[in-house]
Amino acid sequence: MKNIILIGFMGCGKTTVGIRLSYRLRRAMEDTDKLIEKEEGRTISEIFRTDGEAFFRGLETDCLKKLIRTARNMIISVGGGLPVREENRALLKQLGTVVYLCASAETIYERTKHDTSRPLLQGDDPKGKIRTLLAEREAIYESAADIVIDVNQKGFDEILEEIAEAVDRKEML
Repeated sequence: MKNIILIGFMGCGKTTVGIRLSYRLRRAMEDTDKLIEKEEGRTISEIFRTDGEAFFRGLETDCLKKLIRTARNMIISVGGGLPVREENRALLKQLGTVVYLCASAETIYERTKHDTSRPLLQGDDPKGKIRTLLAEREAIYESAADIVIDVNQKGFDEILEEIAEAVDRKEML
């Protein structure tokens, strides 16, 4: 059994689905954002504010390289922008089965509109920013993914079932 990596735009449910999937499949779970915060001793927002997005993206790449050496049979949730770097997409494929949790801009906005911890959504017109970023990233997420799961208007049980079935089918090939 390989690692299962959850990718997708912020607010699509990667962390929550990851936690629930880890219980269902009895696997440990890691979140790259949490790993980076722990290693850096500061929040993602602080890293963005003091060192910028490019520095943070480098930390994500370093985190993936460490996980490739250490992670076995885990559920791994990654930051929404991590797959944007081509190098990271290649590393994700080495790490395991990549599952894209696909959500619409409307779903994402509803889930994130009160969340002040997301640096890319601060400022004017967060809904417009979501639409723009999602349009830029959608093809990237799809190219990085082995499996695509539409999470719009679905409950966690349905999402978990779809992921488990799709991963089982893929691992049997």
